[in-house]
Amino acid sequence: MEQEKPIRVVAVDDDEAILEIYETGLASDNCEVKTFSNPKKAREFFANARPEEIPDVILMDIMMPGVDGISLMGDIRTMSASAHVPILAVSGLNDAATLNDALLFGAMDYLVKPFDLETLLAKIRKAAEISRKRAPKPA
Repeated sequence: MEQEKPIRVVAVDDDEAILEIYETGLASDNCEVKTFSNPKKAREFFANARPEEIPDVILMDIMMPGVDGISLMGDIRTMSASAHVPILAVSGLNDAATLNDALLFGAMDYLVKPFDLETLLAKIRKAAEISRKRAPKPA
């Protein structure tokens, strides 16, 4: 049986411990993870990414210094190469206003820290399935 294509994930979070959880926990479950602790660097990545570098799913922290996750989600949504990519907001904030803003500005789903890795993986798999259906087809 042919091995299933890895799910490409880009994670943006200013907490290095969370990024490490993503790198180790998701890599063991057929995910290729690229992480950014600096939201400005993540914005540059999406602005300059080649089509094959665009991920299947984006994990986005909300509270980050410099550029917050809500603003970055809006930026990613305006870039044609990444506009179709599902975003999962992952935040320590658990209030209705933050949840509403995240969903309003492009998040497909919302997960509160600390999260259960199996729950996160299930959400990533579902988002990747949607992403691959929406992705622009190569000409």
